[in-house]
Amino acid sequence: MLKVWGRRSSSNVQALMWCIGELELDYERTDAGFTYGLVNTPEYLDMNPNATVPTVMDDDGPPLWETGAICRYLASRYGDAQFWPDDPRQRVLVDRWAEWAKINIAHNFTSPVFWRVARTAPSKRDLPAIDEALARLHQFLAIADATLASSRYLAGEHFTLADIQFGHSLYRYYDIEIARAPLANLARYYETLRSRPAFREHVMVSYEELRVVD
Repeated sequence: MLKVWGRRSSSNVQALMWCIGELELDYERTDAGFTYGLVNTPEYLDMNPNATVPTVMDDDGPPLWETGAICRYLASRYGDAQFWPDDPRQRVLVDRWAEWAKINIAHNFTSPVFWRVARTAPSKRDLPAIDEALARLHQFLAIADATLASSRYLAGEHFTLADIQFGHSLYRYYDIEIARAPLANLARYYETLRSRPAFREHVMVSYEELRVVD
């Protein structure tokens, strides 16, 4: 059984838990990080010296940290060939989108947009900075939108690890109070993700504890 440390409201934990849900793995999760603490204890730092979440233990294996690495490990050990191909030449077609999503979507959304909107008091929001960040984010979302014009999922016709690395940011993107780009293929894709039980359970969760009010 997997042991997971990390709070439900963490976007990185959500990506991991979505992956666990899609793979139908048994797990025990302990809240950690943010107001839940625990990450700076000696016991936790022995597992993850970065004091970040998530951290995972899989039976008697070594502690695992960094969301992308954990998800690739789980996909390799427990996933099927559609979710994470065995052939390296096919796998890289999935992995390149997973890396692209981490670098260009998550990094350009979480801190530059989400934190400036949901985690900043309305009276203190830097609206020009938010608009500038959204313009950059939308350049990358337009790439996904163009790709999704000819495929159901990001890396082709089958749901893969790439969709987890990309799609976990979309719930908050479509939920917070921002001006969104008119990307029809992306919107259709998001509705497809919303139909997945594991997405609804692990990604479409409240982030009210993160909000800052005046």
